[in-house]
Amino acid sequence: MDNNNLKKHIAETGYNVGYSAKLHFSSFEMIEKLPGLISFISMAFGIYALAFSELSTKFMSCTLLVLGLIGLYITMKNGDKANYEEKGIKLTDLFNELKHLMSEAEQQSPDLGAIQGKLQDIETRYNQNCASHHIMFATWFAHYKFFWEQQIEWINKYRPFGFVRDKVPLTLWVTLILVISIGLLNAETLVDQICNLAQYKTLINEEVS
Repeated sequence: MDNNNLKKHIAETGYNVGYSAKLHFSSFEMIEKLPGLISFISMAFGIYALAFSELSTKFMSCTLLVLGLIGLYITMKNGDKANYEEKGIKLTDLFNELKHLMSEAEQQSPDLGAIQGKLQDIETRYNQNCASHHIMFATWFAHYKFFWEQQIEWINKYRPFGFVRDKVPLTLWVTLILVISIGLLNAETLVDQICNLAQYKTLINEEVS
């Protein structure tokens, strides 16, 4: 393997390891923080519903019920929280090793055999430190943490990232397309609902006046 292909291989492995590290940390943070956030939102909504009767609708009640189910699902994963954090730390260490390995490969007279041996060792440890299952939507959070928080210029130099293909998850594109399609198919109903809501508010204001 020549030096250029070796650096490209290191960059691709860096992408896999770095993204995987952020994926594990994303699952950890979602288990750690989301249940409390969901509880806060539910309590805040309940307080505002006492003051504004229009908030006490079937739609909002169903929305809070769904949030409660999500919180229950996340709480069931609480036993995996420490494992996600531990693996995330180990993968971050491997990511940093790869960054140093890239620096070795970019020297004027690198020892390609030694670098390739270190790369294979890192790949072996990477495969041993990956959880097989993650929290739902953790991949969306991991994309944000990797592409917008992580320093990845050294990877992008040899493995360029595209916005559509890399920086936005495929599942997010599918979700956006479905939401837009459903919105267009039900545009008339949505307009009617908005008009009814506007008329309701107007009627309330007239009664108050």
